[in-house]
Amino acid sequence: MLTIYHNPRCSKSRETLALLEARGLTPTIITYLTTPPSADELRVLKQKLGFASFRQMMRSKDELFKELGLQEPSVSEEQLLAQLVAHPALLERPLVVKGEQARLGRPPEQVLEIL
Repeated sequence: MLTIYHNPRCSKSRETLALLEARGLTPTIITYLTTPPSADELRVLKQKLGFASFRQMMRSKDELFKELGLQEPSVSEEQLLAQLVAHPALLERPLVVKGEQARLGRPPEQVLEIL
């Protein structure tokens, strides 16, 4: 099963979806701003991405990231996770999941590694 955590307003997200569709793939599309992932789902995504920190899954250049002080080293992993749950717009996009692997579509071609 192939899944994309998608934001239709994001050009990289649209490019990644188009890249998948051009290869004849029809991923399950999760519009994560309207159907946000739970804390448990985010934990699984982090593991599948192979990331050490939730911070790696976050839009660190986003104004909200800075306003919430999430760049501070003193912010714990549980605090980062809580902010991702509370503010799904902080999730870096797009995320593509296939089986036990996931990739961030920045650049979009990076998702090809798991296909």
